[in-house]
Amino acid sequence: MKSILYLLVAMVVMGLAFWAYRENYRTQDALNEMEAVQREIAGLREQLVVLRAEWAYLNRPARLRELVRLNADKLQLDPITSDQFIETSKIDYPPPPVKHPPRRPENFVPPTGGAITDDDPTPSEQEAQ
Repeated sequence: MKSILYLLVAMVVMGLAFWAYRENYRTQDALNEMEAVQREIAGLREQLVVLRAEWAYLNRPARLRELVRLNADKLQLDPITSDQFIETSKIDYPPPPVKHPPRRPENFVPPTGGAITDDDPTPSEQEAQ
């Protein structure tokens, strides 16, 4: 009986050792992958810094002025003048949205001459007649 117990304990210990071995290598793989992703992020950040510097260099006002001067005939660009601007009061903005619909006044009396009232039949009631 003791030998079976010893055998079971040995099998359990071997199983736990195998599990710990596998988990150790999975953890190492995950750490290596994380380091690779962090290296990639660092490389992309460096590329972003370079691209921003290149963008700033290409958008220098002096360079853009020179390009406009060289290509003025092709682009047909004219200088901006003050008559191209209008006052903001002349812009037709849409009205602001209504937050609360208007309410009827307390002393509201609906029109009676020729108006539809609650006593009039609905179209479905008229078809039934």
